[in-house]
Amino acid sequence: MSGKQPDRLQNEQYMSDSSPFRIFYHQIDGQIDVHWHEFFEMALVIKGNGTHILNGTQMPLTRGHIFLMTPADFHELVPEPGQTVELYNLIFTQHFLRPELFQWLFQNRGGDYHQLPEEDFQTFEAEFRRLWEESEDPQEGSGYIIQGALERVLIDLRRQLPGRSKELANAELRHLHPSIRSAITYIQHLFRDSLTLDQVAKNVGLSANYFSECFRKQVGVSFQTFLQEQRLQFAHSLLRVTTLPVTEICFASGFSTLNHFERTFKKKYGQTPRELRKVKG
Repeated sequence: MSGKQPDRLQNEQYMSDSSPFRIFYHQIDGQIDVHWHEFFEMALVIKGNGTHILNGTQMPLTRGHIFLMTPADFHELVPEPGQTVELYNLIFTQHFLRPELFQWLFQNRGGDYHQLPEEDFQTFEAEFRRLWEESEDPQEGSGYIIQGALERVLIDLRRQLPGRSKELANAELRHLHPSIRSAITYIQHLFRDSLTLDQVAKNVGLSANYFSECFRKQVGVSFQTFLQEQRLQFAHSLLRVTTLPVTEICFASGFSTLNHFERTFKKKYGQTPRELRKVKG
C-alpha cells in the first residue's frame, strides 16, 4: 500500500450547493488507492471482480456488492488482474436528505457493505439505473424522483444489512435528547475537521454552555473527550492498515499537533503510534 497522503475528496470538487447529489458509472481497471471523502458515497457493482478494502477490512468486490460510506470512513478498490469492475457510484451530502431520515439512517453508523442476492440485486440495479437516467437526461420533476429513489435505496439497504449489532448501539442513543443525538451524529461524521463546541452547539440549536452541560450529563463524558475518542479510533485504524507516516495520520485524524496526538494515543492504547507500528510489523 502506498505511503503517500490519501486523497480527501471534497464536496466542491464534485457537487455544488444547489445540487448536492451526483451519480457516475465507473469502469475501473486499475487500483483506486486508499482515500476518503467529505461526502457520503454509495456504490453498486454491476460486473467484474476484485477486492474492496473498507476501513481496513477486505471483502470480495463482485456483482451485487453494495457499499455505503460516510465521511468518517476510508477505502480502496483493487480489481483483479485483467478485470474491469463496473459500478454505479452515487455521492451526496447530508443536506440532500430530510433531517429526520438522515438521523435515523446514520446515527452511530460507519461504513456498511453487503452482498445482494440476485433477486434483490435486480431491484437495486433498477433503482440505480433510474437515478442514472434521471440525472443524465433531467426532465420536469427529476429532482423529486432522484431524491425519492435515493431515499428508497438507503432504506432498503439498511433493511438488507445482516446482523443488528449496530442497531443495539442505536438503541443506546434513544434515551438521549434529540439535540444530543444529532450532535453525536454530526461529530462522528466530521471529527476530522476543526470542530469546536460552539460550532456543534450552534448546529443543533443550543447555546454553548447549555449544550456542554447536557452533553456531559447525557453522554457521560465531555464534548472534547468524545471528539478526541473519535479521532483516536480513526488514527488507530489508519496505523493498522496503511503505511502512512505517523505525522500524516496525526493531521488526517483531526489532531493539530503531533505532540498532543502521541501523548493522548499512548494514554489510551498503552503505546505510542510508532510502537504500535513495530508490534504490527
